[in-house]
Amino acid sequence: METNLVIEGLKFMILGMGTVFVFLIVMIVCMNIMSSVINKFFPEPQPGAGASGTGAQSDKKKIVAAITAAIAHHRQG
Repeated sequence: METNLVIEGLKFMILGMGTVFVFLIVMIVCMNIMSSVINKFFPEPQPGAGASGTGAQSDKKKIVAAITAAIAHHRQG
C-alpha cells in the first residue's frame, strides 16, 4: 500500500486553513454581536446643546489659560 505524501500534505493544509478560517469567521460574528449589545446598553453620549455647550467652552478656555501659563513659566525659568 503506497500513500502519496503530497496528497496527505494537501489534506492537512486544507484542514488547518479551514479550521483557521472558520475560527476567524466565528470570532468576527461574536465581535459584531458583542458590539451591538454594548452599543444597545451603553450608547455613546451625544454632544448636547445649550447649557452643557457653554460649560465645555469654559473648560476649554481654562485649559488654554493653563497651557499658556505653563509655557510662560517654562520660558522664564
